Formats: sequence, structure tokens, C-alpha cells
Amino acid sequence: MTSGTSGADSAGSKGAGSAGASGSGDIARTLELLWDTGRRPSRGPRPTLTLDQIVEAAVRIADAEGLDAVSMRRVATELGTGAMSLYRYVPGKAELLDLMLDRVQRPSQDPAAYGDGGWRRALEALAHATLALYRRHPWLLHVNQCRPILGPGALDGMESVLARIKPMGLSDPELLSVIIMIDGYVVGAARTQVHQEEAERRSGLTDAQFWEAQQPVLEEVMASGRYPVLASLSEDTFSPAFDHFRFGLQRILDGLEVLVARRERGET
Repeated sequence: MTSGTSGADSAGSKGAGSAGASGSGDIARTLELLWDTGRRPSRGPRPTLTLDQIVEAAVRIADAEGLDAVSMRRVATELGTGAMSLYRYVPGKAELLDLMLDRVQRPSQDPAAYGDGGWRRALEALAHATLALYRRHPWLLHVNQCRPILGPGALDGMESVLARIKPMGLSDPELLSVIIMIDGYVVGAARTQVHQEEAERRSGLTDAQFWEAQQPVLEEVMASGRYPVLASLSEDTFSPAFDHFRFGLQRILDGLEVLVARRERGET
């Protein structure tokens, strides 16, 4: 279950600087490919590839080189075939992107993936699984998914999560909003982590080295008295050992627990 599976993600959360957009191809043809409802030709040369092979190759390229590196020609080269042969399977890159999105969003087959400790444990596991997904496939952060094409990967993920959080006792729109809320939080954290890694690769400086380079000037500024509150902060305030992701996630879940308790008391 990821951002794309919510089906109602805010356009602003992934639109900036996007390298692609879901739902920008032939919608009917994409749905046929996702749900395997298209008619198979009874004549012509026997297929030498499968749709799965093409989608998996495209995901490998995006993971290794970024989404901009994915093209029909590049995927064909990866598979050792001609670019034109791919068009027998996929109309173009726009449709291929939707297939890639649905592929990486397939939920885990592990029955314990979302925990067995109630809705809170399910949402916590969802958040960590989604963060891990973005770490594995950072190109997802550059895709505008405000109009997702809903395939089996997306709907299987949504079904799995909704089944576990239904006992919250919220209305259906509210349950969907809970998923969107968790996704929005994870997207922000994932973007920060991915950008940090990209900055380190680009600059050749580790995060620690970057801040060490600023330390002499910052110490002088703090001693000036201009920033008394900042100067009073403890030495471990900016320590990388503090888990900001977990802290923020737990506060979101705490807030949801208050709402669930109110509904259990019959309060609207």
C-alpha cells in the first residue's frame, strides 16, 4: 500500500519537479494491460517477451538510473531486442509508467506485514513499509500520482490496509483520509532522506562533513547573543540519533487514538 494506492493523494504532494505523471496515457489500454482483459491475437509471430519482463526491466532501469533514463528504446536494449518489438506489448512510455507504478505497489504477501496489533500497528507498519518503498524506488518521488490508474497492485494494497483499519469506527471518507494523512507524512520524510543522499553523492561531502564546515561561523554567531534561544539548545538537539520519523508518526497515531476514543463514546 503506497501513495498511489490511496487514489486521492493531493496533487501538490508529488507534482513539483515530476518526471512523469500517472494516468497520462491511454486509460482504457492501460487498464486492459493491468487487469489482463485485452484480447490476445490468434495469429502472427509468437511473442518472445512477456509484459512482466518489460515492466521489471523498466523498474530496474529507473531504480539504477532514474526515471528519465526509462524509454522504450532503453528498455528494449536492456532486454536485448528492438524498440519496435515492445510496442506489441505496451503502447508507449506513459502506459509503461502506470504499469511500473502498479508493479512496485504490490503489497507484501507476508500475512504479518501490517502487524496483528490492531489498527495502530497496521498504520505504523504501513508507514514504515511505504518509507522503505520510496527508499528502494526513489524515482517514485518524481511522479505526479494525483490521477492513478488503479490496477491489482494498488487495489490489493488498499484492500489490505482498509481491512485492518476498519475497526477504527470512522466513516469511509475518514478512513481514506487516514491513509492519505499517513502517506503525506511519509512522502515528506522520504523526500528529505532521498535528497540528503543525492546531495552527498553530488558534493562528495557526508552530512557530518557538511555541518562541520559551518561550525566555526555558527559558533561565533551563537556567542554573539543574537539568537539566545538557539544558543540555549542542548548539544544533542540536532543529533542524527534522534528518530524524527518515528516521533512524528507516533504523534499522528496518538491524535487518531483520541478521535477513535471520541467515536467510541458516541461523539461526532
